[in-house]
Amino acid sequence: MEVHAHTHAHGKKNWKQYFWEFLMLFLAVSAGFLVENQREHYVENKREKIFIKSFIADLREDTAKITVNTQLRNSKILVMDSLIKLLNSTDPGQDGPSAYYWGRRVTRSTLFQSNDRTIKQLKNSGGLRLIRNQTASNSIMTYDQANDYIIYLQGREVHELNEIYPLLAKLFDGNVLETMIHGMEITRPAGNPVLRSTDKNLILDLTYFLHQYKTTSIVINARLQTLKQSATQTIQFLQKEYHLK
Repeated sequence: MEVHAHTHAHGKKNWKQYFWEFLMLFLAVSAGFLVENQREHYVENKREKIFIKSFIADLREDTAKITVNTQLRNSKILVMDSLIKLLNSTDPGQDGPSAYYWGRRVTRSTLFQSNDRTIKQLKNSGGLRLIRNQTASNSIMTYDQANDYIIYLQGREVHELNEIYPLLAKLFDGNVLETMIHGMEITRPAGNPVLRSTDKNLILDLTYFLHQYKTTSIVINARLQTLKQSATQTIQFLQKEYHLK
């Protein structure tokens, strides 16, 4: 028996079929792209909000630190005023306990250190691009720049203090100073310890550097108050802008 092979001819697709297949494929790819884009957008929004919350926490910590630091500076400025007045009196050695006490307190550090953990993360990880709100981004960078200037001023302050140290060493007996330290506390010395020198030129040199040190501290205090005000305003703005409590 003879077997005949039958071939089935398939009709060619017309342009409409090709068009719809292309359209369906295009829509599928586009939908996938949009879903992925939306997912990335959601993730970035979430990360942005986390950075903003962290920065607000840093600002709150800074405002508390600034309050304490300015109080310490105001107290130290009064100490320098008192020491300058005593050393330039007719008898610099008339009040040994006060001279030693004020002289020792002058060297206590009052450096302010901002909590810059969030800003460092934003800079190091390229996270600043996540802050899409331009006003928010500008406020963060403005605050950072203001803090950088305080760091610069404090560097100058440290330099001035280094000029003061050798002059204090010529004026005060280190053995007396040793009796005044109790842990972190500075107390007045017993009796009426004498100064190592009452040389007028030495006192004038010390007065000059104390003056420079004091005025730098006054400028830093003013800058810190401005920084505190900026921090408070930035907190209020970011809370409103990002709907945070």
